Amino acid sequence: NAVSTGVEIALLEDKKLVELHHEKADASFAVGDLYLGKVKKLIPGLNAAFVDVGFEKDAFLHYTDLSPYARSLLKFTQQAMTQDFDFAQFPTEPEIIKTGKINEVLGQKPNILVQILKEPIAAKGPRLSCEISLPGRFVVVTPFNDIIAVSRKIHSSEERKRLNKIVE
Repeated sequence: NAVSTGVEIALLEDKKLVELHHEKADASFAVGDLYLGKVKKLIPGLNAAFVDVGFEKDAFLHYTDLSPYARSLLKFTQQAMTQDFDFAQFPTEPEIIKTGKINEVLGQKPNILVQILKEPIAAKGPRLSCEISLPGRFVVVTPFNDIIAVSRKIHSSEERKRLNKIVE
């Protein structure tokens, strides 16, 4: 149901309500939202960048919030904007070093896929991350990351091994 005040989504399984989501129309930014941002300004002294994601204040992206796979994410973003390609055939780039400089990675001021870490407060824009995670009902997808992990809430070692094998 989409109305001017917001959107409601109901997930039914076998005609039974499993999930209910409600999003108000006035909610402009929420933690976990993904945006295609444009790097506007690099601040080498802070080892950070300001990124335009559509908020009145530019969002803040620190080097430590770049994913080790930031170069792969940048390459993916550029290719996805210009052409169709097979993600399964996508070659990953080398990881960035933890002690690197922001202008070594974002020096060209590219468009970049980012996720909101903290909502904007007072005169500050949102805090961003390039460590993209897409949580689902049973799995969390972390693009370009080869780590497979099973929730610690599953106590049965047999079940954990079974699920690990399925994901692999």
